[in-house]
Amino acid sequence: MEGKGAIKAWAPEERPRERLAAHGPATLSDAELLAVLFGTGSAGKDVLTWSRDVLQSSGGLAGLMTMEPQHLLDIPGIGLARSMQIQAILELTRRYLAATLRKGEGFTRPEMVRDYLAAQLRHQGREVFVVLLLDSQHRLLHYCELFYGTINAAPVYPREIIKLVMRYNAAAVILAHNHPSGVAEPSDADQRVTDRIGAALRTIDVNLLDHFVIGAGETVSFKERGWL
Repeated sequence: MEGKGAIKAWAPEERPRERLAAHGPATLSDAELLAVLFGTGSAGKDVLTWSRDVLQSSGGLAGLMTMEPQHLLDIPGIGLARSMQIQAILELTRRYLAATLRKGEGFTRPEMVRDYLAAQLRHQGREVFVVLLLDSQHRLLHYCELFYGTINAAPVYPREIIKLVMRYNAAAVILAHNHPSGVAEPSDADQRVTDRIGAALRTIDVNLLDHFVIGAGETVSFKERGWL
């Protein structure tokens, strides 16, 4: 139920859907895109005002899109149906990025690799260590969540990565893990384990292309830091 300031009463050039149709989605704010998605507001608020409130209470779009389903239901106005809409959008994003990486296109656009890994790992409540196995054309062969840890540690064994490489006949590897604390800065332990894995991979002539550390709002690349 919309309030007195219902969007249908606004001038057409101010309505999110009309602006989307006329100028494209890139011209809309995060709140306006949510307003288009949800269609109606909640608690007597028009959909745009309510969408702004949702973003504020969830810590922005990244916080909303990676929130655990049970926590989504705690946001006023987001019931089961809207929670499922958000989950579906996130999963579609993951599948699109994975499909692009499998075709090799993503490795001409490093930000897509970052986005894919962030979509997979940013919502995790524990540390997860991931291996991306690539063919000789740097197309994605397999995504594997290989090791799981507590909130601040994950045991990593290079021999298990070597086994995966051999199983999929991979020519290159990208590593990634999340920091549930939200701070993406790699630790000394992160650097040591990367060095160990890189050395192990070199013995079988496989390239370690990068290691990404996923934080709450930032992703750090070992390659960009000059550590690989």
